[in-house]
Amino acid sequence: MRALYSEIILDHFRHPHNFGSLPDADVACEEVNPLCGDRIRVELKMDGSVIEAAHFSGDGCAISIAAASILTELIVGANIDMGDELISGQQILSSLKSDIKPSRMKCAMLALEALRSGVKNYKQSKQNG
Repeated sequence: MRALYSEIILDHFRHPHNFGSLPDADVACEEVNPLCGDRIRVELKMDGSVIEAAHFSGDGCAISIAAASILTELIVGANIDMGDELISGQQILSSLKSDIKPSRMKCAMLALEALRSGVKNYKQSKQNG
């Protein structure tokens, strides 16, 4: 049985990858978990429909920070036209290598929610303008 805080989670929490603001981001969206107060902002630099760079910022528990860190690594080079196939919640959970309890699932999916909202808003703005 895997521990709640795997070495992967602890490493990404202590040394988050792609943490900080992304200058001239094309996509930016922040989501908040009202149950615990975690806040994650995802920013993307786009090259057409391809994610050229991804960063995140915010405050949260070890799970939400680690999930955001991993998410930014997994999506670089992906095409946003893939929709929900861009990245799945299961890919993030598998990458965390932990037994995430249902009560902590919102923490693990917060960055993914921000990504999906940001991409949706970006696509709408491109269609409208």
